[in-house]
Amino acid sequence: MKLARTDKIVLTGAAGLVGQNLIVELKSQGYSNLVAIDKHAHNLEILRRLHPDVTVVPGDLAEHGEWETTFRGAACVVQLHAQITGKFPEEFIRNNEQATRLVLDACRRDAVPYLVHISSSVVNSVADDDYTNTKKAQEKLVVDSGLAHCVLRPTLMFGWFDPKHLGWLSRFMEKVPVFPIPGHGRYMRQPLYERDFCRCIVKCIETQPAGAIYDVCGDTRVDYVDIIHTIKRAKGLKTWVVHIPYGLFRLLLQIYALFSSKPPFTADQLKALTAGDEFTGVDTAKTFGVNQTPFEQAIRESYCDPRYAHIVLER
Repeated sequence: MKLARTDKIVLTGAAGLVGQNLIVELKSQGYSNLVAIDKHAHNLEILRRLHPDVTVVPGDLAEHGEWETTFRGAACVVQLHAQITGKFPEEFIRNNEQATRLVLDACRRDAVPYLVHISSSVVNSVADDDYTNTKKAQEKLVVDSGLAHCVLRPTLMFGWFDPKHLGWLSRFMEKVPVFPIPGHGRYMRQPLYERDFCRCIVKCIETQPAGAIYDVCGDTRVDYVDIIHTIKRAKGLKTWVVHIPYGLFRLLLQIYALFSSKPPFTADQLKALTAGDEFTGVDTAKTFGVNQTPFEQAIRESYCDPRYAHIVLER
């Protein structure tokens, strides 16, 4: 089914990192009938302020509610909601599995013709944690749903609005005279620029590949320590980058988590960082017609762009 620019597109978890960037991209390509569902009041307010023309629907997807009525007449649903960090397994089960069951039920009830599901590269990972396990379960729910769909599995993402990951590291580096690196820091990453990924999502919305699963990676392989130096260079910072023993770094994260309900970087994420995963993704230029932005340019756009670089979501 070929979509018109006025067809209704519903985004779940729309106030999060991918959702905020995707709305910018969809609007830039002329899509005008967008419905954004999320439960995070602060981040929804940011979305309302930036996009008064978007229909904003507050709703907890893990509970039945008025949000379920928004799927009527939708030409496509983009499923973005996910619990990424947290201290308790129940949070991940509730927001990655239970919420997805209710969304899929609503899609079937209203005969939504197509679903784009945003999974994660962690489903291919050697990591064994609550996020990885519930993202695997979430993806299986979609594949077994009976709905026409495709699945995209992005690697670590960065870009506008980022409250975690490289965005948090960028802001932390501005505030401290010394920036710690765990161990030698030579942990290979394949960071994916949000704007590039969102262009891939839009192509899937338009072409509606049947049952396709795409691993989408940043096409630059770069060590963690070099990412830090690239951010430092792009922002013109004088921060001293120092290496500390891995065990000490992990202990400090564990201590910090005792006093923070939403730690920006957890011991599990440190373990995933150093796990040695290397992902093989599709050629985004051939598959989606998306030539990826050079890494250093993408870092500058993410953290120096006057339009959105100063806007940070809450975790």
